[in-house]
Amino acid sequence: MRLDNRIFFDEVARQLATGREVEIRMKGHSMRPLLRDGRDVAVLAPCRGEEVRYGDVVLFRSGGRYILHRVLRREGGILTLAGDGNYRVREQCMTDDVAGRLVRVLRPSGRCLMCEGLRWRCQSRVWLALPAIFRRYTLALLWRLGVR
Repeated sequence: MRLDNRIFFDEVARQLATGREVEIRMKGHSMRPLLRDGRDVAVLAPCRGEEVRYGDVVLFRSGGRYILHRVLRREGGILTLAGDGNYRVREQCMTDDVAGRLVRVLRPSGRCLMCEGLRWRCQSRVWLALPAIFRRYTLALLWRLGVR
């Protein structure tokens, strides 16, 4: 059985609004290489938009749909975000549009990555610091190698 994304994410946002953590299996390639489609499970926790900072991965509403992307900039109440696998495309949203923040990543091996941990923060910062052309070719190479 397939559930419409809008219904699914409206329920995810409702659960987050009541203070619950929510686990969702990653779908899509926009957060590659740190989060992978069908492999990783993202654990989201409730978060107020004003708590969000550079580098956080957040679930936010934009254009009537929910997106899980990384915060690249914050200017007052406006966030600029992008997927790790999107080296050109950027989105903007208001801090009020943030439904939750990624706090843990569960891997099939059973390993749990804490998003406040040093390892995750370092991997994220290194990826963001790479020039766009390097990220572009790295993503293309991963795709060719079948690392999806």
